[in-house]
Amino acid sequence: MASKTLAEEAAWRFAEENRMDWVVLNPGFVVGPLLQPSLNCTSEVVLAHTRGENIFPSSIYWLVDVQDVAYAHIQAFEIPSATGRYCLVERVVEFPEILKTLNELYPTLGLERKCEEHDDPLKRIYQVSQEKAKSLGLSFTPWERSLQETVESLKEKGFLSI
Repeated sequence: MASKTLAEEAAWRFAEENRMDWVVLNPGFVVGPLLQPSLNCTSEVVLAHTRGENIFPSSIYWLVDVQDVAYAHIQAFEIPSATGRYCLVERVVEFPEILKTLNELYPTLGLERKCEEHDDPLKRIYQVSQEKAKSLGLSFTPWERSLQETVESLKEKGFLSI
């Protein structure tokens, strides 16, 4: 995370020194269908969740659909008034909620027992503002659909059989 922050700070300095207009898109945890034939880091995490692996049991995910991120890039390029930083997050979701949703969508995964292990009440203490991102014409895809499309893509690419 530090390297990304430092790189963005350096880019901002460069843009200011050279009087360049600069647009930065900061997506959260990108989910959705895979374009490539191989796994990426995000799809590996989702795949691990479908297996009931407890890789990050207390984590919080800032979810956004890959297609929304692609659209935001196009809009940021084509809309002349686009400027500054844009946070791209459809929803902040805790690990137990992701597990519960996977279990509801795919009961054959057998995640019900894992859901019970993490049956603490969800405490979503914050959300990321979508106001600026929506100025690009974004209409965020619901995270549950993005998660389902990720799993379906994992099945189609042969990484998951259920």
